Amino acid sequence: MGPGTALETADCHRLFLQGLPLADVRAPVEFAQGAFPGAVNLPLMNDAERHAVGLCFRQHGQQAAIALGHRLVAGPVKAERIAAWAAFAQAHPDGFLYCFRGGLRSHIAQQWLADAGVRYPLITGGYKALRQTLIQTLEAAATGCGLTVLGGMTGTGKTDLLNQLAHGIDLEGHAHHRGSSFGAHPQGQPTQIDFENRLAIDLLRKRAAGMEHFVWEDEGRHIGRCAVPPTLRDRLAAATLVWLEAPFEARVDRILREYVVGQQAALAMLHGPEQALALLSVHLLQSLDKTAKRLGGERHRRIRSCLQDALVQHQAGDVQAHRAWIAALLQEYYDPMYRFQRQQQAGRIVFTGDAASVLDWLRRRG
Repeated sequence: MGPGTALETADCHRLFLQGLPLADVRAPVEFAQGAFPGAVNLPLMNDAERHAVGLCFRQHGQQAAIALGHRLVAGPVKAERIAAWAAFAQAHPDGFLYCFRGGLRSHIAQQWLADAGVRYPLITGGYKALRQTLIQTLEAAATGCGLTVLGGMTGTGKTDLLNQLAHGIDLEGHAHHRGSSFGAHPQGQPTQIDFENRLAIDLLRKRAAGMEHFVWEDEGRHIGRCAVPPTLRDRLAAATLVWLEAPFEARVDRILREYVVGQQAALAMLHGPEQALALLSVHLLQSLDKTAKRLGGERHRRIRSCLQDALVQHQAGDVQAHRAWIAALLQEYYDPMYRFQRQQQAGRIVFTGDAASVLDWLRRRG
């Protein structure tokens, strides 16, 4: 495909299906608001230059803005940016470059590369065209594919089971959040746009592999700060429901392993083992405080005191001390909520069982 050749819808699909390399020449602020998995930001203009050119455009028109852009990105600055694009093109000969609409910025980058002896294709329509393709992909899957929802009490291992299914869609994984008050990961969440893009590409690839029925975890409208797209959320709320069960002690074990031990390990990797326990303590206490209104003052104070005692014992090496407050929080907060939700959804439940039986049931209907 030559430089400047338009990408048809099928070609946009191919780009995401194959994970082709992408050089995004938009400004860093645009890239941070939303991008595609694996795209590399190699901007034509940095944020300050883009702001100055935009202001000039509004005050003096397009030609003056273009002239200012060429003055700002000249000499060593221009040479450095061309060298970065050329290095990307050499490392990724099957890739593409794009700007927001496939307009002036990507054509300038392409022309400067050509002047340096490097021919490289751009995406006509740019980021906007690719983003529209993914929005349509997400909408088509939400309206046209079969859906089964996987529910169960907190700590039953719904996400682990989901990830054993070829046709499972891990919304929490795409949102990088476990979905509960305690569910934030130390690395933070993607933007809403990035969340939707990752989800759409997952669906696109699975549908290309022949899958037309998907299993989703039962989620609320939001997973942390990421919102489940409305059309998808409406369909999930009406879909058949499979209910996963697990013994209470096994659930406590899992929550201890994931939300305490695993969280501390993740914090240690980011901030070092010396700071990890202190950061974990802040995270757990703040997360518990989010439940205070629904828990009620007395129960919140009692469970918080239990958590504080566990953190003291954790400092001394006894991580098992966390089991007491985890058990109390399940019994007095999460389990009553989930029991009520199950009663409300009883007419949707088509199968109930432990992990092995639920996994078998979902695989046979996949």
